[in-house]
Amino acid sequence: MLFASTAAMHADKSHQALTTLIQQEADRYGAITFARFMELALYAPGLGYYEQAGQTIGRQGDFFTSVSVGPLFGELLACQFAGWLENLAVPKPVLVEGGAHNGRLAFDILNDLAVHHPALSNHLEYWLIEPSPTRQAWQKVTLRTYLDRCRWFQSWTELASFCDNSGQKLNGVVFANELLDALPVHCLRWRKADRTWRELGVRGSSNSFEWVELPLSAEVKDYASASGGGWLELDGELLWPDLPTELCDVLPDGFKSELCPSAVDWWKQAAVTLDRGLLITLDYGLLAKEFFSPQRANGTLRAYRQHQLMNDVLATPGEQDITAHVNFGALQRAGKRQGLQTEASISQADFLTGILRSRWPVARRAFTPEQTRQFQTLTHPDQLGRAFRVLVQSRRLKAGN
Repeated sequence: MLFASTAAMHADKSHQALTTLIQQEADRYGAITFARFMELALYAPGLGYYEQAGQTIGRQGDFFTSVSVGPLFGELLACQFAGWLENLAVPKPVLVEGGAHNGRLAFDILNDLAVHHPALSNHLEYWLIEPSPTRQAWQKVTLRTYLDRCRWFQSWTELASFCDNSGQKLNGVVFANELLDALPVHCLRWRKADRTWRELGVRGSSNSFEWVELPLSAEVKDYASASGGGWLELDGELLWPDLPTELCDVLPDGFKSELCPSAVDWWKQAAVTLDRGLLITLDYGLLAKEFFSPQRANGTLRAYRQHQLMNDVLATPGEQDITAHVNFGALQRAGKRQGLQTEASISQADFLTGILRSRWPVARRAFTPEQTRQFQTLTHPDQLGRAFRVLVQSRRLKAGN
């Protein structure tokens, strides 16, 4: 009881400190973009939601992930990654994971490779891109058995610099699982009267926060005009922010949506750094056109706490998860502009079922009841199978290409 009380007091102090930090910045500028609010709420060093040592994921946390379902997810990925890496036939294969949180997925993958692909495992390097010292420390505890093959980088810039200085090219598989949906998004609202988008920002109000309408920020303008940016694509043409007349005519006043320049930038940096191999993400997401469907009138921005959808994404910063759907069309376009070829853009159910059918050894197909439960959770359309999408792009899969 004393421990629980102390933990609660610590959490309350962290919440108050984070609230003060955000309010001070909002007061300094009059208001901040929601993207900045989300960045601080989730990632402020020592205070943000993903900086907390408590159990945020799984049955006792705020939300489920494919990793929290059980080790089968990592084992299926390991099986697929092994096939890709063996086909690449490079002397120093690398797996690169972005957003490893506490390192559990990395552990499941490395464990399975050690048992079922020992030859590959013995010369494989596992790199993690993790900007947070706190999360790096968690990952090193989880991966203590495999520290001899792990290497940490704080950013794509640091990883690219290492490759340049060491002469080791990034040949292998780069992946992110449920990372990009947690990167900060800009919230936009349609004003039908003059057919323009306005950005929704955040300002402090009596020890809480409220929405305020702002002109489009420089980040949004840069994203919309940059090569590979944009929002909506029809027949290969980028049409945002100049939406087609027929869409403007029916788009209701107050329609909301989100842009995530940081997700596209992450994908672009990964594509630029990858010399040979594959780039893959598994996440909540939509194709570009789907963001404008009638059921998305309030956007995709959500907050979760104790497995409940919360009504106010601005409430209790640091104590609830905040997420928005990934624009898979924008990612695919960004990768294509960097010379990548799209191998798959499918549901998680189809991706994992494909692994089971084409790569999973016959000797391992006699699932235990627990494995069967995990697979059903990962692939059933009413659970994680339909909500999650998978994008796979590649560069020079065949030697000499």
